[in-house]
Order: sequence, then C-alpha cells, then structure tokens
Amino acid sequence: MAVTLITGASGRIGRAVARALGEERPVLCLSRHDPELGLPWVPGDFTDPACLGRLDGYEVEAIVHLGAVTGGCSEEDGLRVNVQGTARLMRHLIDRGCRRFVLASSIAAVGLADAAFRPIALPMADDHPCLARDAYGLSKHMMEGVAAYFCRRHGNVAATSLRLASIAEDARLPEPRDVRPLGAWAIAGITVMAQSDAVRALTLALDAPPRAGHRVMNATAPRAWVAAPVAEILQHWYGTDVDPSPFLEPGHGWDSLFDVRRIRDELGFVAERLPPGPAGG
Repeated sequence: MAVTLITGASGRIGRAVARALGEERPVLCLSRHDPELGLPWVPGDFTDPACLGRLDGYEVEAIVHLGAVTGGCSEEDGLRVNVQGTARLMRHLIDRGCRRFVLASSIAAVGLADAAFRPIALPMADDHPCLARDAYGLSKHMMEGVAAYFCRRHGNVAATSLRLASIAEDARLPEPRDVRPLGAWAIAGITVMAQSDAVRALTLALDAPPRAGHRVMNATAPRAWVAAPVAEILQHWYGTDVDPSPFLEPGHGWDSLFDVRRIRDELGFVAERLPPGPAGG
C-alpha cells in the first residue's frame, strides 16, 4: 500500500499535518519522538542511513518534509541536517520510486534573520536570492538547491519548496506589530500565518497535479501582521535604503512583504486567518 511520509511528525506543525492527512490517506510518520497520533511511526533521524533503511518496507509515493533544525542553529547542524540530511533522504526515496516531494522551506531563506538584511525589491519574489548571514537561512536556501538538483537529474521528479512564514497556533495568534526598532528577525515578526493555513498550504502542494521540476513558493498570509501601515514601518526601519512605494499604492498599504501571487494562482491557496483591524479588513 502506498503511503505519504511525514518527516518531523512529532513537531507542532508535523503533528498537525500528519493528523490532517491521516484522516484521508495512508500516512507514515518519521520522527525521533512518537507523535502519539495512532498512525504508523518509524522512529529515528532522517539523516541516519540506518533510519532510512527502516522505510524500505513501505511504498512511499510522496513526502511532506518538515524535519529540520530551526532558526539559531549552528553552521554544522544547519548543513548536516537541512542540507546533507535532505539530500540523503531525497536520494534514498528517489532510488525507491518516490517522485513527489513537498519541502518546508522558510522565508528566512532570503536572509531576513540579520538586521543588516535589505530586500532587493518589494514585495519579495518567490525566487528572491539568499543574502543570509545566518546558518539557518543559508541552509534552507541550500535545501531548495538540493531539491532543484534532484529535479534536474531526474526529469520525472516533482518538488515544491514552500517558504513558510512564521507559524503560530490558531488559538495563540500574536497581536499585530506596531512601529518598533529594527532587529534580527524583524520581517519574520510581521510575516505570520496561522497553523491551520500552513497545513492547508502544504496539503494543497501535495495534492496539486504533478508537474516535473522544482518550484519555490512564498507561503505567507496576503497581509502583513501589522497595526501600522507597512510603508511607515519600512521607512522607520530602513530609511531610504528600501523603496516602500508598492505599499503606498491604494489598497496595498497592509500587504505582505512577500509576493504570494504564485501560490494563489498555482495552488489556489490564500490564507484565511488574517490580523484584526485594518490589515484584516
């Protein structure tokens, strides 16, 4: 029986994705800790060849790859887990017939973790280059490159990397941010998405008609998580270093800093949980 593999299934988002997908299809969980969902579970670390060998008794037809080390990781861990581990996982599954991959990338792939980061253009495109000075952002961008490599090498592999926003539990969505000093992760602080929307985005990417090749998509809410107009926040942060004019256009004063047209047009995804007040309408 063919299954969909979920890595990182014991994490907050991984458990939510596994629970949702497990209601409609055969799911196999892979994680170091038991996700306690009553679903088939392979214990272990996807960077470990011995762990990957435990998958060989299953027919994995697709994967949602959520396993990772997160922000603040060391260079060694970011490269070992997010880059080399993902490469090892994809090679193992491709060699056994899997051709469908959905990977959880991050908006941090552009390099926003550092206060010195300056967007090249706004709103940031799905393929905004990596300007990271941090190991996490670099490793997520390199993970996207790994997926692109396998798609080039194997013409029938379809991989989608979703650059996920900061994900918050639906019951604990933060208050919209007002103007405050620029610091590390500042853009991530105003680019928030509800967990239920993240699960839906990942599911839509998994269920989209397969198309060979690698696609990168910004997966954020269409509105910034702000209490003040975006242009005002940008001018406070960056002065004249960044052009805020897109957010001065009528009807766009509260837009996300990330262009989300591709995920809307190709997957039909638009986040439903938006901040209250002017940003939420």
